[in-house]
Amino acid sequence: MYTTYHLDSAQDINEDILEAIKIAFKSRPITITIEEDEDFELTEEMKKILDERLKEDGSDYISSEESIAQLKSKYGL
Repeated sequence: MYTTYHLDSAQDINEDILEAIKIAFKSRPITITIEEDEDFELTEEMKKILDERLKEDGSDYISSEESIAQLKSKYGL
């Protein structure tokens, strides 16, 4: 089983959440991972790739929907 809790702050962790975890998982082993949301920043390499893409001829571009459909078809996403 996989469950994700999204909290605005560590201060939002309360007894209700802990009880819900205990009820859901009972005596089974669990792993709790804490992940801090960070602002995403482009690396210099990413910026370079994007700059190169901006120089490309856009007349043969496909829509985002078509791009996603092709990725789903090719990789089973």
